[in-house]
Amino acid sequence: MARDNGDVMMWFVLGAAVGAAVALLYAPQSGDRTRRILSRKAKESREVLSDGGRELLDRGRDLYDRGRRVADDAAQLFERGRRMVEG
Repeated sequence: MARDNGDVMMWFVLGAAVGAAVALLYAPQSGDRTRRILSRKAKESREVLSDGGRELLDRGRDLYDRGRRVADDAAQLFERGRRMVEG
């Protein structure tokens, strides 16, 4: 589910950036002003993607840690069961 949310967010931001770029290219403004606006929007988009990437990385670490704990618990249970069977 977290991956789906990250994918949706990435595509949304990418679509918004492309839409903004196209709108600015067709806007009746000077080239210098349009380049400044595009530069600012690109910076904002990078920041949003960076924040989203950090969030996904944090979620991934959390899932890894939980999985690691479950695997460790399962290994301990397996070892206890082996000792009980052996004797």
